[in-house]
Amino acid sequence: MTDIDEALDWQGRPISCDTCGHRALLAEGLCQLHRACVHDRYARRIDRFFYWNRTLANDYLAHPYFEVRAIAAKFADVFRLPPLLEDADETVRFSALIRLPRKYLLKMRHDPDREVRIRVAYRLEGSDLLEMRADPDYYVRLVVARRLQPESLHLLLHDTDREVRLMVARRIGMEWLHALATDGDADVRLEAARRLNGDELLSLQGDPDWRVRYEVASRGETEWLTQLIGDEDELVREMARSRLQGEELTL
Repeated sequence: MTDIDEALDWQGRPISCDTCGHRALLAEGLCQLHRACVHDRYARRIDRFFYWNRTLANDYLAHPYFEVRAIAAKFADVFRLPPLLEDADETVRFSALIRLPRKYLLKMRHDPDREVRIRVAYRLEGSDLLEMRADPDYYVRLVVARRLQPESLHLLLHDTDREVRLMVARRIGMEWLHALATDGDADVRLEAARRLNGDELLSLQGDPDWRVRYEVASRGETEWLTQLIGDEDELVREMARSRLQGEELTL
């Protein structure tokens, strides 16, 4: 017999329907050992119990097992959920948070658990979201960079994480894009180069990364290409030559 075949509570003790306070539910088919039991340690069985018996969820919001509290929060009355935002377990806080109105999100911007803060960042907007741009976790800041309005993204131009700056490079307004063309990370500069045009793109023809120079060679004005024919990278040289040859054929 495996653990999944056993009916054990959260402390590893065998479950007995004979001593359960919900014995009447068993007779009605509203609970079932190994399938739907609030005392079981498996979350799926707990969830099924509350799905069948939603009105009992309020009674389990202070249960000592965090899985019971978290799952009960999915079914309990919403007005009973705010105290769970102070729960010691992040799973419980997260479960309550996803059902509560937006006004409760603001106090959770500084929750100690990153998963909770990520959920908050996905739901906040505007100035409320902007405050999270300095979050210590890079992924929270990445969500902020993904969801902020482009006109606010300049505040993340110098984020310490390259993934965040890459997202900024993809979304920021053109008036700020030049600042990312000199970023210390080549991938960020390449992302900026793919959006730049004209003289700002030309300024990258001496970039130390061949991919950036290749972008200049493939999209830049043809009068610049003579400077890239002698590039140290073969692919850059070939692109510059092929475009110049194509230009000559059209004359």
